[in-house]
Amino acid sequence: MTDRKERIEIGWNFNNSYAQLPKSFFSSLNPTPVGSPKLVALNRPLAASLGLKLEALERDDGVDVFAGNQIPEGALPLAQAYAGHQFSHFTMLGDGRALLLGEHITPKGHRVDIQLKGSGKTPYSRGGDGRASLGPMLREYIISEAMHGLGIPTTRSLAVVTTGEFIIRETEETGAILTRVADSHIRVGTFQYVSNWGTVEELKTLADYTLKRHFPNCGYDENKYLSLLKEVVKGQAALIAKWQLVGFVHGVMNTDNMTISGETIDYGPCAFMDTYDPTTVFSSIDLHGRYAYGNQPKIAAWNLARFAESLLSLFHDNQEEAVKLAQDEISYFAELYKHNWFAGMRLKLGMFNEEPQDKLLFEGLLNMMQKHSADYTNTFRALTLGKCEGMALFDTTEFAHWYEQWQGRLGRQKESSESSQRLMRDNNPALIPRNHRVEESLEAAVKRGDYSVMEKLISVLLCPYAYTPEQSEYSMLPPPSSKPYRTFCGT
Repeated sequence: MTDRKERIEIGWNFNNSYAQLPKSFFSSLNPTPVGSPKLVALNRPLAASLGLKLEALERDDGVDVFAGNQIPEGALPLAQAYAGHQFSHFTMLGDGRALLLGEHITPKGHRVDIQLKGSGKTPYSRGGDGRASLGPMLREYIISEAMHGLGIPTTRSLAVVTTGEFIIRETEETGAILTRVADSHIRVGTFQYVSNWGTVEELKTLADYTLKRHFPNCGYDENKYLSLLKEVVKGQAALIAKWQLVGFVHGVMNTDNMTISGETIDYGPCAFMDTYDPTTVFSSIDLHGRYAYGNQPKIAAWNLARFAESLLSLFHDNQEEAVKLAQDEISYFAELYKHNWFAGMRLKLGMFNEEPQDKLLFEGLLNMMQKHSADYTNTFRALTLGKCEGMALFDTTEFAHWYEQWQGRLGRQKESSESSQRLMRDNNPALIPRNHRVEESLEAAVKRGDYSVMEKLISVLLCPYAYTPEQSEYSMLPPPSSKPYRTFCGT
């Protein structure tokens, strides 16, 4: 009776298709209860879109679900098994501190995963405590909402609760659990796991399930498994181009952090680039720059090659033919990525059509930005507003020459200058989650229990193309520092 009442009041509508897959794909278990959960962040617009009732979510029953203390009706909690190349080294992984509560069906009929991150030990914890600390969970909440505001495919954060318990990392930290919403948590690493430790029939089962869930139109293709690879290549080419166009550095592009759905996932050591530099690295563990900003398209192609390898047995009975088919599809990634990136750069510079010399114009601007240590976001913001001042770059003769060429390029379009400016406003964010602003909000929340700084930051990040006066404050750069900004995985 209690479960039925809870479902009516909150609005959960679970339908668990992943739990019907072979049992080797996951381990069924419940979250580990916590002592004294407290709701500290609730994504109200997301909750409403999911058909959930805000008043009920904020009550004890709702908070208990977010904390893993209560299992809602219809949920079938499980930890997913997967593998992955971590910094190019292949290993067995799995949800070591997360549980998939189940798949919720929204009022519009969309199926989404509801996952608890930091919910306790699982069979895949590999010696870890299965818990998470407050700072990294709030960081994921902030950055994933910023990505959503920017129009970049992403998992989203529904809620964060503190657990009333402390966890030990380098110091004693406040425990927390994040509720993540995703189109699915099927990863390149999921296929690697089944390919390495499962049977061909199990691999087919996973591929068929993924096609039905994410690419149903490909299910009747002559070689549907090759079509699966094509769709994932296409989705990742579009996603990585969007990252590059806003200066986003993921930080840990392991194959277990590449989703089949094409969503950005795992906001561990991520950050947004200030000064334009392709070698930018923020992650404290990326000592050799494998996942640097400028390397992200190459790493995506490498990850997709690993995905193709996991599917080889499904492409063709002949190994050589299967490899050839896979190589042909992977080779398209670079072309698709460039197409998406060039198209995005044209939008950022107010161009409605294509000209052969556009590449030189783009590269010329970026080279100048790197040479003069120009801020990536604010350079495009200044061009959008027509106020090229206050940066060393804008005082150079080479920029003046480039600007003249750019204006000539725009002048050859049939569209008006006003139309170009509107196009630029729609594609150049007035602000990004500046690293110092993120740290400022995290410090206020974690150290002082003040969530107002974070809430205000998120409110402006959700409308990055608005160009409101309020946003000017958030476009300002941090004070100069002799120390490079570093991020941590937060595990």
